[in-house]
Amino acid sequence: MNIENTKAQMRKGVLEFCILSILSDGDAYPTEIIERMKMARLVVVEGTLYPLLTRLKNMDLLSYRWEESTSGPPRKYYRLTETGTAFLRELEATWDQLVASVEQVTHKSHPTALDAAVPFNPQPAPAPEPGQQPNNHTSTNDNTETL
Repeated sequence: MNIENTKAQMRKGVLEFCILSILSDGDAYPTEIIERMKMARLVVVEGTLYPLLTRLKNMDLLSYRWEESTSGPPRKYYRLTETGTAFLRELEATWDQLVASVEQVTHKSHPTALDAAVPFNPQPAPAPEPGQQPNNHTSTNDNTETL
């Protein structure tokens, strides 16, 4: 089993979220995005970043502007669109729920703190009518994550 492959897949899963989060702080040139990611120990290369930026732009989550550079060719600066900002807010909420769920499963959080955030109120199954078979279907909490 290759643990490095699994770790890389986990990082790739949050790459889009991290890039949108960086751009929520303001316009950025791809080299700046890469540097911010490196500072956070999330190494991303240009061959990964540029196609992702193009995909996010095509989804109308990002726009860009060209700016002249004193040290070379013009630079493309990316920014979040209104749609991108709304999309990021949804990702942030999903991330918070996912982190809480993973922490609960991996026993990294105090159960009462999570119980307060995501109440679980199982309802007992109603008693069957006379002459009917009991319903063995179990209900699930609406706050569960589907992966």
